[in-house]
Amino acid sequence: MDEAQLRTIWQQRQFNDPATPLSQPIGILMKHTLAKRAKQLGQLSEIWDEVVPEGIAEHTALEGFHRSVLTVMVDSAPHRYQLQTLLAGGLTKEIQSRFPGALNKIRLIPGQFYAIDLAGTQRYEF
Repeated sequence: MDEAQLRTIWQQRQFNDPATPLSQPIGILMKHTLAKRAKQLGQLSEIWDEVVPEGIAEHTALEGFHRSVLTVMVDSAPHRYQLQTLLAGGLTKEIQSRFPGALNKIRLIPGQFYAIDLAGTQRYEF
């Protein structure tokens, strides 16, 4: 056997660890994708609290922001109707003008959620 064949056999018999560390891909995901969404959702949350009337805002929860669509969960049908009316009456334009990013649509979905106050008690009881 010549040296090239021996080197090939030696390389084939070496232990190859198939596991790769996940720290780098997860770090990239956190830095570029999730951090950006969390920042945008935080900005939208502040605007939402300023613009939406308190009586309606306490019955809503911002669920997500993806592809310029803000998804808002509303806990009851009457509050959802009131919010739809406000959004159609110009509230959407107000939020879009205050938000520095692109906001194309606000999607309302029904749902129940439990929020904890600063005092540690549930905000809503269903």
